[in-house]
Formats: sequence, structure tokens, C-alpha cells
Amino acid sequence: MQANQQMVQVLAVVLIMACFALAEWRKGLFFPNTANPQDHRLDVAATLMLPWVSGVVLASAQALCAWAMPEHRNAWADWAWWQMVAVLLVADDFTQYLWHRLSHTSVLWPLHRAHHSPAYMSVRIVYRNNVFYYAMMPGIWLSGILLYLGFGWVYVVYSVVKLAVIMGAHSTVRWDRFLYATPALAPLAWLVERTISTPATHFAHHALVQDDGIGHYSGNYGNLLFLWDVLLGTARFSRRYPAAFGLMDDRRHGPESWVPQMIYPLKKSQRSETVMGSGAHQPPR
Repeated sequence: MQANQQMVQVLAVVLIMACFALAEWRKGLFFPNTANPQDHRLDVAATLMLPWVSGVVLASAQALCAWAMPEHRNAWADWAWWQMVAVLLVADDFTQYLWHRLSHTSVLWPLHRAHHSPAYMSVRIVYRNNVFYYAMMPGIWLSGILLYLGFGWVYVVYSVVKLAVIMGAHSTVRWDRFLYATPALAPLAWLVERTISTPATHFAHHALVQDDGIGHYSGNYGNLLFLWDVLLGTARFSRRYPAAFGLMDDRRHGPESWVPQMIYPLKKSQRSETVMGSGAHQPPR
């Protein structure tokens, strides 16, 4: 990615995040009462970490391409924008759906646990994951290859739109309530919630429990497109929002330190009953 493209991407993402953060702050929700000191540290550290990790991965993927296939630089640059978007939706968003789904098994759960440990929803937890969760994410590596092949500005616009949807799905602004509360918009609400991630569908994924007809942490994995959940049978619609979020084991044993959550396995838990490396098929509850 060229420097000017990266600058536009970063500025756009920061602006969108700032808008959601300001909206939450005005509602008195940006500093939730359920957040503990470990949460504050992890939210800040993860948000600052993501641009560096993703930047290194994208640059590394392009460097490997330059070494392995120098003759193919910008080979696909003349594709139509919609063709590039179609490829990105599969190479980036669909692979992230699969990566996210895999992270709810014992294989990757320790790298994703941090994203589910907060007892609150907010735009501040969008990037809250382990460093290695992003460093090994297939979609970022594939995006680096596509950038080398010439996806440039299309990738910038695509990534900004995707991150706007993801931020909106985590934010306590709950923008989708307007669609559900307006009878005339019922057809639009039906279409939107089956196409992209919304607060109602994604909040359900972060729920503390899933036996109340709302929570669904064993599904609703979509990031940009919720359509993947619909097609693969992991979707649940309730148009309601869970009463509580977080992990049951944190309520039993106390909050986990932010450091092992962010850099496990380089730093492992010191709790007497560690859950960082739990072999549970689903997040320990």
C-alpha cells in the first residue's frame, strides 16, 4: 500500500472511531461502570497495537510477493472495482469469518479470549484481541497479496467501509433500533440484518449466556457480511440485546490481567485456575 493510501485509510478509520466514541461519551457509555483497570489498559493497548501489527503483516506479504513473483506487481490493477470487491469479500471477509469461528474452539480461543472478556460493549473493544490473533489472520496476509497485485484504492475504500460496519456492530449507539422500531422500514430491517453485522446480532455473540433466546456466542461470527452466518447456519436473530456481557469464568475467578490476554503465550496467566489455554470447545463459561 502506498503511503498516501495508507494515510487516507488511517485518517478515515480514526475519524469514524472518534464519531462513535463521541456518541457513546455523550450518552455516558464510553466509560462503562463494568470496566475494571485491566479493561482500560487492554482497550488502549490493543487499539494502539492493531495498526502496527496489520501494517507489518501487509508489508511483509507484499515483500514476499516482490521476492517470489516480481513480474506480477499490479498485474490485476486493471480489474473493475466490483471484481476487486468480490475477491476481497472472499479473501478477507469470508476467511475472517472462518478464522473467527475457529477462534471459538480450543485451537485459537486463547488468542481471541480478550475480545470476549469485557463485561460491556463499546467501540473501544473493536480491536481488543491478542497480538497473534491478528498477526496470523489469513485475511490480512491475503489482503497484502491483493495490494501487491494492484487493489490499492479499492482496498482502502473496502477496508474503511468494513471497519465502519464492525465499529457500528460493537458500539452502544445501537443504530439498528431505529430500523426495528419503524414499521415502514421492516423490509429494509430484514434485508440489512441478513447482509451486514448489526448491534443486535453482534451483541448476541458477546452475551454472557446463550440460553435466554438472545445470546449466541456459538454463532453470529460475521464481521462485515452477516450473510456468511445466514448461509452457513450460524445466524440467530432476536432483535433484542443481551442483559450482560463477558465471560463467566472471570465472574467466578476475578478479571484476568491484561498482559497475558494480549501477548499469550509469551506471557501466561498467573491465576490459580487459568483459562487462557482452556481446551473448551466454546469459550469457558
